[in-house]
Amino acid sequence: MESKLLQHETLHVDALRLLSQLAPSTFIDALALAAIGFAFSAYLLRGYAWEKPDPHQHLWFERPQAADVEGSSGKGKDIIIFWGSQSGTAEGFANRLAQELPRRFHLEAMAVDLSDYDPDTIALLPRTKIAIFILATYGEGDPSDNACSFCDWLAQIKENALSSLRYAAFGLGNSDYQHYNRVVDRVTAGLERCGAESLTPVGKADASRGTTEEDFLSWKESLCDIFRERLGFAESSGGLEARRELAFKVLEDVSLDLSDLQAGHPAHVLDSGRSGSSFQIKPLKIKRSRELFTSSSRNCLHIEFDLTSAPELTYKTGDHLAIWPINPNQEVDHLLTILGLSEKRATPILISALDPAIKVKIPSPTSIDALFRYYLEVGAPVSRDTVHGLASFAPSPAAKKFLLSISRDRDTFADFLSRTHATVGRLLEMASKAAGESSTWQGLPLSYLVEVLPRTQPRYYSISSSSITSPRAPSITVLVANTELAGSNTPAVSIPGLTTSYLLSLSNSLCSTGMPRNREKLTYALAGPSETLEGGLVQAHVRRSKFKLPALSSCPLIMVAAGTGLAPFRAFIIERARLRSIGKPVGKMLLIFGCRRPDEDYIYREELEQAAQSLEGRLRIVSAFSRMDGTPKIYVQDREKVNLQRPKVAELEAKTDID
Repeated sequence: MESKLLQHETLHVDALRLLSQLAPSTFIDALALAAIGFAFSAYLLRGYAWEKPDPHQHLWFERPQAADVEGSSGKGKDIIIFWGSQSGTAEGFANRLAQELPRRFHLEAMAVDLSDYDPDTIALLPRTKIAIFILATYGEGDPSDNACSFCDWLAQIKENALSSLRYAAFGLGNSDYQHYNRVVDRVTAGLERCGAESLTPVGKADASRGTTEEDFLSWKESLCDIFRERLGFAESSGGLEARRELAFKVLEDVSLDLSDLQAGHPAHVLDSGRSGSSFQIKPLKIKRSRELFTSSSRNCLHIEFDLTSAPELTYKTGDHLAIWPINPNQEVDHLLTILGLSEKRATPILISALDPAIKVKIPSPTSIDALFRYYLEVGAPVSRDTVHGLASFAPSPAAKKFLLSISRDRDTFADFLSRTHATVGRLLEMASKAAGESSTWQGLPLSYLVEVLPRTQPRYYSISSSSITSPRAPSITVLVANTELAGSNTPAVSIPGLTTSYLLSLSNSLCSTGMPRNREKLTYALAGPSETLEGGLVQAHVRRSKFKLPALSSCPLIMVAAGTGLAPFRAFIIERARLRSIGKPVGKMLLIFGCRRPDEDYIYREELEQAAQSLEGRLRIVSAFSRMDGTPKIYVQDREKVNLQRPKVAELEAKTDID
């Protein structure tokens, strides 16, 4: 016992001696000790006295409709028009239909972005409401980015879950591609599986025939027939002639500070639930641009971009690069002049929706100039529906008569458009001249143009480089075509591509010699909004693609392409050549490539021949030339039929792991 007490006292003395050594001996020591104590106390009080959690933090990660199921179910609306759009065409159709149905049938309608809508609430729609789906097919039969979540949801819900739903559907596609209108077919099959009732046969637009607009108008009239004859909806006495109510309000506000305006930077693109999407829009510098070929009506560019300034941007072989275009100065100035707004181009404007259910897709506040230069496509040909609507705002009876006469039927308007490729600015000028007037269209509301003109959308280009060999320098292959107007008395007049002509002008600005000038002599504000693109930059983002090389490099591959469709296959071949050079097993490849003439537009020919050599027999190239003098026209389809009948190639095709 005594030993234990002695041990305890010794411990006590040792502890005191240790504590005395740790005691602060100077003012600095005392200050440091106080700081440590304060920091420790602050840490213990975290979440109580400071940095309290925000009870509303979760709202940043919810859809707006999730908090209001009643509102998201279209309360007060008779018809809900859901759109899935990649280029903006389906969106435009949905918005136009949502404006027309109230005029013709006194029905309350709203157009809805599928990515903004909680799919679960679709099952809550009562039978008294009608759903309309306007859906584009994109890429390899894929839904548009904003329709992906909806398509996934529809594939997973139980049978008969939508037994109270009545619907109509319209699809946009291109019959030149294998999966023509695949999305609308999948959606309608899913709706049928879930017990929904279709009111009318599915409508389909075919871009390969250039009839997308007319296909929609024809389907729309069939739908209106169903509304009248089957559902008993009474059509207003004015019918289609009734003057439309505007969906937006545009107010000039000179009190706005110029620094607060949206100067023209692209609106943020949401990934809409698509796995692996990358939609960070960044200004990318053109690293190098070279001419692949040039002819009297076409030229082709190979453009490389530098990702050094955007380390967060990455790509994989097979992905797409999206380029945000700028409207040419000529079209912008033309439109501002005919509207009588040339002197007011810098005026700040506020854009708002008159219906809370409608989302304003254009950044606001902005300026009139930025609206027409960056946010609306003013260089696109106008639709027949839009021409008909413009007649309501004509400055004179004669101008109105002209617009109604050219849009009276499908054939008349098609003939007019083929001869004029009339943009909105040129059309308004034609109407005034036809009426023998020189007046401006000052009575045309900006809100109407915001409603009917398509929003500027990025154009997607297959990346033609490999992420293995050029991880920070993606390249694209751009064909600049100058299509002459049919029956035009002035052969010099042609139809310029919006983004391709912009990229050509930008490439010209970076090269002192060797690059052809734009045949239309179009000029652009290449410095961009607030001069953020000065020095050869473009606004761009990377979009993930399902069009990839097989996971196994030893897998055989068959590739069929014409013209610039070669771009992704160039990337595939470059990547496999690199893998072969480092000793990786590489499967055999067959490339069937078509162009007009071998000495005119056989792009990347030397590169392909060098790759074939380095791959030591693992790449075979079959060419097809459609316009060689003195020989029959041969297309890739012809070469495909012949070559795929050969036993070895047929065996190769059977082993190919590409859809």
